[in-house]
Amino acid sequence: MRKYLAGVAEGNPAEPTDPAAKPTIRSLSRTEWALFGALLIGLVVLFALASPYFLSAGNMSNLFTTMALAGILAAPATFLMVAGQVDLSVGATAAICGVVLAGQAQGLGLAGSIVLSAAVGIVIGLTNGVLVAVLGIPSLAVTVGSLAMVRGLAYLLPSGQVVPIAGFGALGNARPLLNIPLPVLILVVVLVSAGIILRYTAIGRGTYRVGGRPALSRLHTVRAKVLVVGVFAASGAAAALVGMIITSQLSTAVPNVADGVELTVLTAVLLGGASLSGGRGTVAGTALALLILNVLDNGLSLLNVTSYWQQFASGALLLLALLIDRVRWYTRHRRWSRRANRAGAAEAAPAAGKGAPANTAANTEGEAANKPGDDARRPDPADDQPGRRAGITRYR
Repeated sequence: MRKYLAGVAEGNPAEPTDPAAKPTIRSLSRTEWALFGALLIGLVVLFALASPYFLSAGNMSNLFTTMALAGILAAPATFLMVAGQVDLSVGATAAICGVVLAGQAQGLGLAGSIVLSAAVGIVIGLTNGVLVAVLGIPSLAVTVGSLAMVRGLAYLLPSGQVVPIAGFGALGNARPLLNIPLPVLILVVVLVSAGIILRYTAIGRGTYRVGGRPALSRLHTVRAKVLVVGVFAASGAAAALVGMIITSQLSTAVPNVADGVELTVLTAVLLGGASLSGGRGTVAGTALALLILNVLDNGLSLLNVTSYWQQFASGALLLLALLIDRVRWYTRHRRWSRRANRAGAAEAAPAAGKGAPANTAANTEGEAANKPGDDARRPDPADDQPGRRAGITRYR
């Protein structure tokens, strides 16, 4: 109980302050799972009735292939959000990695350009992580700056032109298993692996523990800094993979690809149960929210809804995700406050019960001493005579 109350004092009453204690994994509530499941089913039924092509095999393939690009980025983004961080530079990183891949394919060969492209993504992620974890700059400011710088470099390297690449179509277009596109299979592997790591390994527990601490004390330990830098590096690697997939699908590197994908990723992670304050979220919740977003976007496209309204809907969903996050925070802290009050009352009651008899006994003895009895002695009148020391009473 004392550990619980200590956690309340530090701003995180959901977890004890004991570092050996297992952190609590918090995600969507059962009500939220039911509501989001009902929303997904409702959207599928609505678009299936509105468009005969929605449930076709070709459209489902397109839907999940598009989802794969944002989903690969959303897996490390969930880790970052659980740790109380955010990476808004993933779209620009994907673009520059694609440009590097296509631009160096002839000089270094396909294998060498793939390694270089992956290295560029990891270096960008490491740089972001060092600036955040070591220098203490807020991740939002760091990654917004990285977004502008990296996107500018993506245009500067090819002088604003597209860069073609040959012999690299398999990664984005192959269907090696049951006619399922390879990017979808990669998405499944990434999401399953990330979910297992986040929920069942020491890395995942450390991520929850870092995000569950107060914001000012999250990165005070070397282990926490290394973990955050590693997660940023994983985010850069995922962005490099997405850049390669897009380049493979288009057979061309385009500097403006993945523009705005970071907002889709952020919306999915927040709707999926994560919080901007850190300490909560799961990969499964992110996957469900991402599926809802892609079903909505795909259905609106089939209904020939203008892209301006689709952009409006994306922004509205992001604001809705932020509102839901705030409501979750308010509800959670009210519940924690009630628990803390009950815990304090429960500890105070036994102490009061033990102290009452002692006080009663002391009062009884005092009253008995003040009552004159048969053997009570009266002070000597001579005590008031001059020469007696003050405060000393003599009895007969």
